[in-house]
Parts: sequence; structure tokens; C-alpha cells
Amino acid sequence: MEEREVVRSLAALAQPARLQAFRALVVAGEQGLTPGAMAEALGLPASTLSFHLKELANAGLVTQERESRNLIYRAAFGQMNALMAYLTENCCQGLACLPAAKPCADC
Repeated sequence: MEEREVVRSLAALAQPARLQAFRALVVAGEQGLTPGAMAEALGLPASTLSFHLKELANAGLVTQERESRNLIYRAAFGQMNALMAYLTENCCQGLACLPAAKPCADC
């Protein structure tokens, strides 16, 4: 991942509503969520959520797919993992960090 992509991703997440929307999509997993379900869960107007989802999509953090008459948004787990890898690439000068994080069984 290039530095400019990292900056774009972090900038997109540096807003409370976008961070909440992204986290909701991470929790939803591969099933994803419709904008209506997200707006209701987050207590955001649809137009506001649409703006935030567009920003997350521009940063490559979410994907959008049409299923029948619905739009489904999903977290872009590959991009999220690339961002995390970039941020932790040189962690602790290559030594084991404390406390050690438990590996994700589904990742």
C-alpha cells in the first residue's frame, strides 16, 4: 500500500459518522448492509449517510453492489488489512509486541 492510499484511508476514517459506518460494515461481514439498515442503526439521515459512504468508497474502504432493487455496502477487508499491515509493518523494530493480539480465526 502506498503512503497516499494510507493517508486517504485514514482521512476517510477520521470522522465519527464514517468511522461508525465502517465499523458497522465490518461487523456485518460479507453479508453487508443496505443504506437503509445502516441509517436506521446509526441514527443518520439517508442523505448524510450517502455522503459518508461515498467518501469511504473513494478511499477504497467500502464496496457497493446492486442486488435486485437494493444497494449492498460491504467493508473492503483487503484494503482494511493492507492499511493495518502498513501501520504495523515496522512495529517494535521486528520484535514481538506486548500485549500480543489474539489472531482472528476468520481472517
